[in-house]
Amino acid sequence: MARSFEAWELGLENPLFIAGPCSVETPEQLEETVAGLVKQGVKIIRGGVWKPRTRPGSFEGVGTIALPWIQEVKKKYGVKFAIEVANPSHVKQALDAEVDILWIGARSTVNPFTVQEIADSLRGVDIPIFVKNPVNPDLALWIGALERLDQAGLKRIGAIHRGFSNFNDTTYRNSPMWQIPIELKTRFPELPLINDPSHICGKRDLLFEVSQMALDLDFDGLIIESHRDPDQAWSDAPQQVTPEALGEMLRKLKTRTINLDNPEFQYQLEQIRQQIDEVDRELLEVMTRRMNLVTQAGQFKKLNNVAIFQIDRWKKVFKSRSEWAQAMQLNPEFVKELFRMIHSESISKQKEIMEDKTSEK
Repeated sequence: MARSFEAWELGLENPLFIAGPCSVETPEQLEETVAGLVKQGVKIIRGGVWKPRTRPGSFEGVGTIALPWIQEVKKKYGVKFAIEVANPSHVKQALDAEVDILWIGARSTVNPFTVQEIADSLRGVDIPIFVKNPVNPDLALWIGALERLDQAGLKRIGAIHRGFSNFNDTTYRNSPMWQIPIELKTRFPELPLINDPSHICGKRDLLFEVSQMALDLDFDGLIIESHRDPDQAWSDAPQQVTPEALGEMLRKLKTRTINLDNPEFQYQLEQIRQQIDEVDRELLEVMTRRMNLVTQAGQFKKLNNVAIFQIDRWKKVFKSRSEWAQAMQLNPEFVKELFRMIHSESISKQKEIMEDKTSEK
């Protein structure tokens, strides 16, 4: 494991707000969007120059011709600019154009060779660089990308949480899976971590909810896609908002205190936490009982040469637990995910029983 990442000052307001179009399309589109965002107090603009797309034929950005347009708006409006880079050529062109902040996208983070090439191209350069989480929910891969930049001597490294692919999720474009960025922050508390609600949501009506959740979890900022005319955007139109709508949303967001220096509050909170600890222990005791019953079921199946997985039983469990949760005013989706994990562990435990040769002697 590399050393702990150094803390670095994000600058400007806290939390940090970065906003701008998914893609830089034309000089006019960029300038009108930036002008609108500056009116809303945004000081750092994002914009896609090179756009890695899932399928060929999709709009992949206008490329290098956008860099002079970016230089013009930087000069005219006094803003900083952030773009995605996916190879050393992008890095060189971005640095030559005096781009202020770089980020490595989710599709690049999954490839250690790509990240290493970018890291090597940045040796000796002092520029803030963020790493988006990989598309798949793999914390080690995310940390590995950050470590490659760290080992290349970069000092101002940050992370962007943009959600993870999950074919079961019908709400979000990319599932937040908040436990993963929380674990990253737990391991590296000094690492700046910002949230990308645009790519998590995939649609603009969910942006506020996810943005507020990120701030409630003490993220250091947000990076949000904004376009002068979102419905006419050349890429990711449903998740973009106008500068005016963005400004209204930012004004509604609430930031929370980390700690409240109030003895009565601290005492009451500690009492609640102690009760939570007791309930957690009870939950684990109940889980132990359940797994003991799973073991009994596995031994009985083995004795009678019955398959581990029983689809009808699983369907019944999956349906009934969700219904029970709703009746108890628990989130059914949370309970479904919980029982998927329990079922997976139960299958593993029964598989061990089936493969245990010692019981046959």
